[in-house]
Amino acid sequence: MGLFSFIKNAGAKVFGIGKTDKEEAAEAAAENAAKIKEANEKAASSMEETVSDLGLEAENLNVTIEGDTATITGKALDQATREKIVLVVGNTAGIAQVDDQMEVENKEPEAQFHTVEKGDSLSKIAKKYYGNAMKYPVIFEANKPMLTDPDKIYPGQVLRIPAQED
Repeated sequence: MGLFSFIKNAGAKVFGIGKTDKEEAAEAAAENAAKIKEANEKAASSMEETVSDLGLEAENLNVTIEGDTATITGKALDQATREKIVLVVGNTAGIAQVDDQMEVENKEPEAQFHTVEKGDSLSKIAKKYYGNAMKYPVIFEANKPMLTDPDKIYPGQVLRIPAQED
């Protein structure tokens, strides 16, 4: 006698016992998808709670996550609140994009967004957008309550830059 070769997964099919590699892989993929869905639902719920804890109110706020994209729906009182909610969600680890589908009750001009780079400060950003470094408090106020200190910004963070008032 010697070494005999067989089709590895044929036994499970022929005798109805065990699972094929494909069946095991499909089950593992389904379990993994369920775990990812549960984790995304928890993260979305946490984001909604954080928005509420920060005092940013939106009617019927709903955050859903798929992959690295968060989708936000609901109705904000004003444009500033809408943008702050987008920033809270977008400045969360693991989120690369925010699909903003929110409505606004009171229309206002939209702010610009700035991604903080290494070496940035609020005064440097104010100089870039407003031509005056001393207008940094405008940016600081526009990003409250997410910012608690004008000196505590970090690279990669996205900030609201409101339209300059004349």
